[in-house]
Amino acid sequence: MIRRVGEPVNPNRQYTLRRGAYAVLARDGALLLTHQAAPTPEIQLPGGGIDPGESPLQALHREVREETGWRIRVHRRLGAFRRFTYMPEYDLWAEKLCLVYLARPVRHLGPPQEAGHTAIWMSPEVAATQLANDGDRLFVTRLLR
Repeated sequence: MIRRVGEPVNPNRQYTLRRGAYAVLARDGALLLTHQAAPTPEIQLPGGGIDPGESPLQALHREVREETGWRIRVHRRLGAFRRFTYMPEYDLWAEKLCLVYLARPVRHLGPPQEAGHTAIWMSPEVAATQLANDGDRLFVTRLLR
């Protein structure tokens, strides 16, 4: 059973399944995160949707590079969570199935390629309080234990 976080499911709403891969990126005692400016400014674990024909790890490498400008080395999968949310950029209600990995930033390639994203470094303790969604905070908090 995959844990649900965040808002409860509305039985009167139709959700579209959106699979995604995300990373807790640890290096030198800090976490590499992304600040997304729109549609709502928020701090997130880097990652995103898995495109057709992509594996979760291929999507993770692509998304992290686009959102942070870093190449990563994936260590292991930490787990998964589900959240039910509105995605204004796609104008749809989504059941997001989020696969979370532990990885290490290994090479800075340049600035983020995705508009509206800024790479930021933060201590895990601060990140556990500043990340925008319950699932991201859950996995960072688990690593702190």
